[in-house]
Amino acid sequence: MAATTPITSAIFGATGLVGAHIVTSLLTLDTYGTVHTITRRAPQQSSDAALAKKLDAIVEPDTQQWVPKLNELFTGADSQTAPTTVFSALGTTRLAAGGIANQWKIDHDLNVEIARAAKAAGVKTFIFVSSTGTRSLFSRYLPYSKMKNGVEDTIKELGFDQAIIVQPGLILGDREVEHQGAGLFKALAKATGSVSQGLHDSLAQDAEVIARAAAHATLLASQGKAPSKYWIVGPQAIIKLGRDEWKF
Repeated sequence: MAATTPITSAIFGATGLVGAHIVTSLLTLDTYGTVHTITRRAPQQSSDAALAKKLDAIVEPDTQQWVPKLNELFTGADSQTAPTTVFSALGTTRLAAGGIANQWKIDHDLNVEIARAAKAAGVKTFIFVSSTGTRSLFSRYLPYSKMKNGVEDTIKELGFDQAIIVQPGLILGDREVEHQGAGLFKALAKATGSVSQGLHDSLAQDAEVIARAAAHATLLASQGKAPSKYWIVGPQAIIKLGRDEWKF
């Protein structure tokens, strides 16, 4: 299932729960070449020297400089490693950001800026880790849903050769700072697992599985196997691509 040439990529949100797993997934797959990350702090380094060599970790505490840093990847001396693919698992919480206005600047505005810069630079494939259920009758009016939907709509309008929108349910995994109410939701998800694995999978997915699904979907897209130019990967597809069919 190897692509003709290694896929070069850039990842935003690489120190977050899903983003960190995306980095690990891409580094361990031979079909992916150089992996650029642009983060406030350095991502976790691989203990494998060969894998660590594939990682180009760009640390920039000022998020306003992230788009310029992305642009530099296309104009630098080593343009052969310029990313053809950009992943964004970038997001924060209202509490961590200090209010909804600040959260909007990260979850919506910065993601939109990244997508637009990627398109302008000639990136072929853009992958955005969003959320499921944001377009239901009532939830679409909530600030969180408006942020996610706004980014998704922008990505679709930009017309990438391939756009992949990963829409997980509740994301399971150990965060450095847990979201408000996460403990209760995780307990409920665990309870559903004891009743029905299918119900559990539809409600919640492990961060590692979500990341693998993003990597797997991108690999399939590079082989011309994506079902559509604008591919929405929901909970069922996440489980299929990131767990059941993950054979790498």
